[in-house]
Amino acid sequence: MARVTVWNEYRHERERDVVADLYPNGIHAEIAGALEEGGHDVGTATLDEGPDHGLTEAVLDETDVLTWWGHAAHDEVRDVVVERVRERVLDGMGLVVLHSGHYSKIFKRLMGTNCSLKWREAAETERLWVVEPGHPIADGLGEYVEIEEAEMYGERFDVPAPDTLVFNSWFPGGEVFRSGCCYRRGTGKVFYFRPGHEAYPVYYNDDVRRILRNAVEWATPGDGPGPEFGNADPIEDIDTSDDRTVH
Repeated sequence: MARVTVWNEYRHERERDVVADLYPNGIHAEIAGALEEGGHDVGTATLDEGPDHGLTEAVLDETDVLTWWGHAAHDEVRDVVVERVRERVLDGMGLVVLHSGHYSKIFKRLMGTNCSLKWREAAETERLWVVEPGHPIADGLGEYVEIEEAEMYGERFDVPAPDTLVFNSWFPGGEVFRSGCCYRRGTGKVFYFRPGHEAYPVYYNDDVRRILRNAVEWATPGDGPGPEFGNADPIEDIDTSDDRTVH
């Protein structure tokens, strides 16, 4: 199974009673528990865990998949750490970005857009439709997942068109949203998953927990050959005597 690092801002749980009551050990602890149920080797890291926010080079080198939850302090994540994570993704580490992590520095840098959207907090029911039922992240689900209380996100979601869209959400206010977006960046896989507002018990939902486990398994690097770049020797015998080069 995968070696997973669950990263969490871990501010709301310490500053707002409604969140502390819901997630007394932090959102990261609940996500880690869901992943451990799938047999994954899980560690956690948080924003205030040292100058590297718990994401040292040593930690990332031992991470197959990183999950990211942030909301109120995106700007406090140091750029050197963001670049460190980006390089690991390009080198093959999986990244699962959750809910308001759409505004994180790392997601915006990997997407190349501002990642903006519409939003509303009204404890609405979210119907998360499975629009790609054959995808591994949808394994074991029904036709849709219903989340009783959710923060609304609505289109337009300013991200590049996903390589694969797994989930599309509908809200009673009339909005829809691309809620399960798969991307490849370098040799790494990136999955954005919309549900997860801190004031609602989203991460206790059995289907959401299943999706988190499926996403980690999908994003885990495979054992295929790594890419080779730069000047290359020919595989077949060719004439290499032409010396017209500026390199």
